[in-house]
Formats: sequence, C-alpha cells, structure tokens
Amino acid sequence: MEEINATIVSLLARDGRMSFTELARRTGLSVSAAQQRVRRLEQRGVIKGYGALVSAEGIGLPLTAFVSIKPFDPAAPDDAPLRLAHLTAIEACHSVAGNESYILKVRVASPGALEELLQEIRAAANVSTTTTIVLSTPFENRPPHVSATGLG
Repeated sequence: MEEINATIVSLLARDGRMSFTELARRTGLSVSAAQQRVRRLEQRGVIKGYGALVSAEGIGLPLTAFVSIKPFDPAAPDDAPLRLAHLTAIEACHSVAGNESYILKVRVASPGALEELLQEIRAAANVSTTTTIVLSTPFENRPPHVSATGLG
C-alpha cells in the first residue's frame, strides 16, 4: 500500500472520528484529496467501518500474534512498556497476573517480520518471549453489553 494511504489508515485506526480537515493537515493533502483517498480505501475494503476500523489484511498485516514477555531479571525495573513503545507493530500491551509480566498483541506482514520483531522486543526490553500465532479471528472489538440495570 502506498505510504500516504498507510498513514491515513493508521491515523483513522487511532481516531475513527478524525475530521477530514485534521486528516488533511496530518498527511499534507488537501481536504478534498484526503476525502477521495478515504473513499477509495473504503471501496477497496481496507476501511470497513469506524471504531473497529481496519482490516489488518487490508493494510498488509495479515499475521496477528500474542507475545507474552517475562524479564530475565525479576529485580530489574518494570519499564518494558516504555522500552517497547517505539515498536509500532505492537498494537496493545497488557499488564497481566501470572508467570508473564505483559502480553503484547502484535500485527506483522509475515513470519519473518514476526521473527525480527521478537528479536527487537527481546533486545529492547531484556525479556524472554513466548509467542502464540492467531489462526483466525471469529470476532474482535465487540462493544460491551450494557444492561439498563447496569446504568443505575
């Protein structure tokens, strides 16, 4: 995908309510050019909705994995999120109870890209990793069920 389209998708994935004016400002396009690109991305199925915005396959990131990380030295500072924040392939970082310290949700283009990312994660945060590759996603980003009694 062309770099400007990837930037548009990335911006809208973070904020699906971003105005075309703001999108144009951040991409260096005119407002009408930004609107046209978004419409084309919608027509091609890259953008399938707003909220749970983007099909990962549509932006060339078909491989999703969960990476559990554990520090080599339990006495080391708990700063893995800070050390990993620059790795944009990490979509989410969850602090968890159990043997691991964090579970990362990552999206990459290929098994080779996953292997490279794992090496970067290990080096940047001084951690061991355990990886689970996602085979399919029957549903994701579902809105929570809120009952009328829960709104009290």
